Amino acid sequence: MHDVDILITAGCSKDVVSHCIAVSGKAIFFAERVTVPLDRELVRQGGLLHDIGRSKTHGIGHAIAGVEVATALGLSDRIICIIERHIGAGITASEAERLGLPKKDYLPLTPEEKIVSYADNLLSGVREMPFSEALERFRKILGPGHEGIELFIKQHEEVQSWMK
Repeated sequence: MHDVDILITAGCSKDVVSHCIAVSGKAIFFAERVTVPLDRELVRQGGLLHDIGRSKTHGIGHAIAGVEVATALGLSDRIICIIERHIGAGITASEAERLGLPKKDYLPLTPEEKIVSYADNLLSGVREMPFSEALERFRKILGPGHEGIELFIKQHEEVQSWMK
């Protein structure tokens, strides 16, 4: 089954599918320009499937729901990690607990996870935005001084440092 078909079969809306296609494209853009070793096919697939949990909920728990859907579909552990760790620039265990998620770190660890998360953060629906606009959006959503803002800045700096 084609990755887009997986999203449709899972019950994702056309808007979610369009967003996932856009995130995958942006993630591939970065994957083709970085100097760190990574699996470009995993980046493509992870970008396409990162929001599969939006077939169940559009809340913060969509990553957890996505893990459940992906597990039921027999998707690889590497894809499941991308789905679980793509929210914001990652969520610490203490923040997860505050948000009502299972208490654990949801921080992207591999280059593939970081690139998909970063690409997702630079898109609103299918509209790409520069880092400065995405950062301002983070500040409005999270509030000043939130740890997620610093995580996003670090994510941006890390991915940019990998660029050719």
